[in-house]
Amino acid sequence: MTHYIYLVRHGEHQDAEHGLVDGPLSPRGRRQAELLADRLSGVPFDGVWHSPLTRAAETANAFAARMPSLSPQPSSLLFDCVPTGMTPDTPAAYEPFFGAVTEEEIDAGRAQMDDAINAFLVRKSGEVHDLLITHNVVIAWFVREVLQTPDWRWMTINQANCGLTVLAQRAGRPWTLLTHNDLAHLPVELRTGLPEGVLV
Repeated sequence: MTHYIYLVRHGEHQDAEHGLVDGPLSPRGRRQAELLADRLSGVPFDGVWHSPLTRAAETANAFAARMPSLSPQPSSLLFDCVPTGMTPDTPAAYEPFFGAVTEEEIDAGRAQMDDAINAFLVRKSGEVHDLLITHNVVIAWFVREVLQTPDWRWMTINQANCGLTVLAQRAGRPWTLLTHNDLAHLPVELRTGLPEGVLV
Protein backbone atom coordinates (compact mmCIF):
# COMPACT_ATOMS: atom_id res chain seq x y z
CA MET A 1 0.00 0.00 0.00
CA THR A 2 1.25 3.48 -0.87
CA HIS A 3 0.80 6.97 0.57
CA TYR A 4 0.66 9.57 -2.19
CA ILE A 5 0.99 13.33 -1.75
CA TYR A 6 -0.09 15.46 -4.71
CA LEU A 7 1.52 18.91 -4.53
CA VAL A 8 -0.11 21.61 -6.66
CA ARG A 9 0.95 25.19 -7.10
CA HIS A 10 -2.04 27.55 -7.23
CA GLY A 11 -3.26 28.96 -10.54
CA GLU A 12 -2.12 32.29 -11.93
CA HIS A 13 -3.61 35.20 -9.95
CA GLN A 14 -4.74 38.57 -11.22
CA ASP A 15 -2.31 40.65 -9.17
CA ALA A 16 0.81 38.67 -10.05
CA GLU A 17 1.79 41.07 -12.83
CA HIS A 18 1.45 44.05 -10.47
CA GLY A 19 3.69 42.60 -7.78
CA LEU A 20 0.95 42.31 -5.17
CA VAL A 21 1.09 39.54 -2.58
CA ASP A 22 -2.31 37.98 -3.21
CA GLY A 23 -5.41 38.20 -5.31
CA PRO A 24 -8.10 36.15 -7.03
CA LEU A 25 -7.27 33.83 -9.88
CA SER A 26 -7.03 35.39 -13.31
CA PRO A 27 -9.25 33.95 -16.08
CA ARG A 28 -6.19 31.97 -17.20
CA GLY A 29 -5.60 30.81 -13.63
CA ARG A 30 -9.18 29.58 -13.33
CA ARG A 31 -8.77 27.58 -16.52
CA GLN A 32 -5.49 26.10 -15.27
CA ALA A 33 -7.19 24.97 -12.06
CA GLU A 34 -10.18 23.52 -13.92
CA LEU A 35 -7.98 21.49 -16.26
CA LEU A 36 -5.90 20.07 -13.41
CA ALA A 37 -9.05 19.27 -11.43
CA ASP A 38 -10.40 17.45 -14.49
CA ARG A 39 -7.19 15.48 -14.76
CA LEU A 40 -7.24 14.41 -11.11
CA SER A 41 -11.02 13.91 -10.83
CA GLY A 42 -10.61 10.12 -10.69
CA VAL A 43 -8.21 10.14 -7.74
CA PRO A 44 -9.88 9.00 -4.47
CA PHE A 45 -8.52 11.81 -2.31
CA ASP A 46 -8.57 11.23 1.44
CA GLY A 47 -7.75 14.81 2.36
CA VAL A 48 -7.34 18.18 0.65
CA TRP A 49 -5.54 21.13 2.24
CA HIS A 50 -4.71 24.54 0.82
CA SER A 51 -2.89 27.71 1.74
CA PRO A 52 -5.26 30.32 3.19
CA LEU A 53 -4.24 32.82 0.51
CA THR A 54 -6.97 33.64 -2.01
CA ARG A 55 -5.21 32.22 -5.05
CA ALA A 56 -4.76 28.82 -3.38
CA ALA A 57 -8.27 28.77 -1.90
CA GLU A 58 -9.82 29.50 -5.31
CA THR A 59 -7.70 26.75 -6.89
CA ALA A 60 -9.03 24.36 -4.23
CA ASN A 61 -12.57 25.48 -5.07
CA ALA A 62 -12.08 24.28 -8.65
CA PHE A 63 -11.39 20.79 -7.29
CA ALA A 64 -14.40 20.89 -4.98
CA ALA A 65 -16.64 21.95 -7.88
CA ARG A 66 -15.67 18.83 -9.82
CA MET A 67 -15.49 16.50 -6.83
CA PRO A 68 -18.35 17.49 -4.48
CA SER A 69 -17.28 14.92 -1.89
CA LEU A 70 -14.11 16.94 -1.20
CA SER A 71 -13.95 19.40 1.68
CA PRO A 72 -10.77 21.43 1.21
CA GLN A 73 -9.31 22.69 4.49
CA PRO A 74 -7.10 25.78 4.89
CA SER A 75 -3.74 25.20 6.59
CA SER A 76 -1.37 27.90 7.79
CA LEU A 77 1.46 25.40 7.25
CA LEU A 78 1.02 25.89 3.50
CA PHE A 79 1.46 29.68 3.39
CA ASP A 80 4.15 31.07 1.10
CA CYS A 81 7.35 31.67 3.07
CA VAL A 82 11.15 31.94 3.02
CA PRO A 83 12.53 28.88 4.86
CA THR A 84 16.24 29.73 4.91
CA GLY A 85 18.61 32.64 4.66
CA MET A 86 22.14 32.60 3.30
CA THR A 87 24.06 29.55 4.50
CA PRO A 88 27.79 28.86 4.17
CA ASP A 89 27.16 26.69 1.10
CA THR A 90 24.60 28.96 -0.59
CA PRO A 91 26.07 30.33 -3.86
CA ALA A 92 26.80 34.04 -3.62
CA ALA A 93 24.59 34.67 -6.67
CA TYR A 94 21.52 34.19 -4.46
CA GLU A 95 22.54 36.80 -1.87
CA PRO A 96 20.59 39.70 -3.44
CA PHE A 97 17.34 37.76 -2.99
CA PHE A 98 17.67 37.99 0.78
CA GLY A 99 18.23 41.74 0.87
CA ALA A 100 14.58 42.48 1.67
CA VAL A 101 13.97 39.42 3.86
CA THR A 102 14.20 39.84 7.64
CA GLU A 103 15.66 37.34 10.09
CA GLU A 104 12.22 37.11 11.69
CA GLU A 105 10.65 36.10 8.36
CA ILE A 106 13.33 33.46 7.83
CA ASP A 107 12.91 32.04 11.34
CA ALA A 108 9.15 31.90 10.89
CA GLY A 109 9.49 30.29 7.48
CA ARG A 110 11.85 27.62 8.74
CA ALA A 111 9.60 26.80 11.69
CA GLN A 112 6.61 26.62 9.37
CA MET A 113 8.36 24.22 6.98
CA ASP A 114 9.55 22.03 9.86
CA ASP A 115 5.95 21.79 11.06
CA ALA A 116 4.64 21.17 7.54
CA ILE A 117 7.06 18.29 6.98
CA ASN A 118 6.12 16.79 10.35
CA ALA A 119 2.41 17.16 9.61
CA PHE A 120 2.19 15.99 6.02
CA LEU A 121 5.31 14.00 5.12
CA VAL A 122 4.37 11.25 7.56
CA ARG A 123 3.56 7.71 6.52
CA LYS A 124 -0.10 6.77 6.90
CA SER A 125 -1.38 3.21 6.86
CA GLY A 126 -3.25 1.85 3.87
CA GLU A 127 -3.64 3.41 0.42
CA VAL A 128 -3.75 7.18 0.97
CA HIS A 129 -4.11 10.08 -1.47
CA ASP A 130 -3.54 13.58 -0.03
CA LEU A 131 -3.74 16.82 -2.03
CA LEU A 132 -1.88 19.97 -0.96
CA ILE A 133 -2.56 23.18 -2.90
CA THR A 134 0.14 25.65 -2.01
CA HIS A 135 3.00 27.81 -3.30
CA ASN A 136 6.23 27.48 -5.24
CA VAL A 137 8.55 27.63 -2.21
CA VAL A 138 6.56 25.13 -0.16
CA ILE A 139 6.61 22.56 -2.96
CA ALA A 140 10.31 23.19 -3.52
CA TRP A 141 10.96 22.56 0.17
CA PHE A 142 9.05 19.25 0.11
CA VAL A 143 10.96 18.12 -2.98
CA ARG A 144 14.27 19.17 -1.42
CA GLU A 145 13.38 17.26 1.74
CA VAL A 146 12.52 14.06 -0.14
CA LEU A 147 15.69 14.26 -2.23
CA GLN A 148 17.75 15.17 0.86
CA THR A 149 19.56 18.00 -0.89
CA PRO A 150 21.20 20.95 0.95
CA ASP A 151 18.73 23.45 2.40
CA TRP A 152 19.49 26.21 -0.09
CA ARG A 153 18.50 24.03 -3.05
CA TRP A 154 14.86 25.03 -2.64
CA MET A 155 15.87 28.17 -4.51
CA THR A 156 16.62 26.10 -7.64
CA ILE A 157 13.38 24.09 -7.74
CA ASN A 158 10.48 25.78 -9.52
CA GLN A 159 6.90 24.88 -10.33
CA ALA A 160 4.56 26.40 -12.90
CA ASN A 161 1.06 27.53 -12.00
CA CYS A 162 -1.03 24.37 -11.51
CA GLY A 163 2.02 22.19 -12.13
CA LEU A 164 1.65 18.75 -10.55
CA THR A 165 4.28 17.16 -8.31
CA VAL A 166 3.67 13.73 -6.77
CA LEU A 167 5.50 12.18 -3.81
CA ALA A 168 4.97 8.58 -2.71
CA GLN A 169 6.01 6.25 0.05
CA ARG A 170 5.48 2.51 0.26
CA ALA A 171 5.63 0.86 3.66
CA GLY A 172 9.21 0.36 4.79
CA ARG A 173 10.67 2.51 2.01
CA PRO A 174 11.74 6.15 1.86
CA TRP A 175 9.68 8.86 0.23
CA THR A 176 10.25 9.11 -3.51
CA LEU A 177 9.62 11.80 -6.12
CA LEU A 178 7.32 10.26 -8.74
CA THR A 179 6.87 13.32 -10.91
CA HIS A 180 7.79 17.00 -10.72
CA ASN A 181 6.03 19.97 -12.34
CA ASP A 182 3.98 17.78 -14.68
CA LEU A 183 2.12 20.08 -17.09
CA ALA A 184 0.56 17.50 -19.42
CA HIS A 185 -2.93 18.82 -18.60
CA LEU A 186 -2.10 22.37 -19.74
CA PRO A 187 -1.75 23.58 -23.33
CA VAL A 188 1.34 25.67 -23.98
CA GLU A 189 -0.54 28.98 -23.77
CA LEU A 190 -1.62 28.16 -20.19
CA ARG A 191 1.85 27.31 -18.89
CA THR A 192 2.79 30.24 -16.66
CA GLY A 193 4.75 30.93 -13.51
CA LEU A 194 8.19 29.56 -14.35
CA PRO A 195 11.28 31.80 -14.48
CA GLU A 196 11.72 33.56 -17.79
CA GLY A 197 13.61 31.46 -20.29
CA VAL A 198 12.64 28.08 -18.85
CA LEU A 199 11.24 25.81 -21.54
CA VAL A 200 8.10 23.83 -20.67
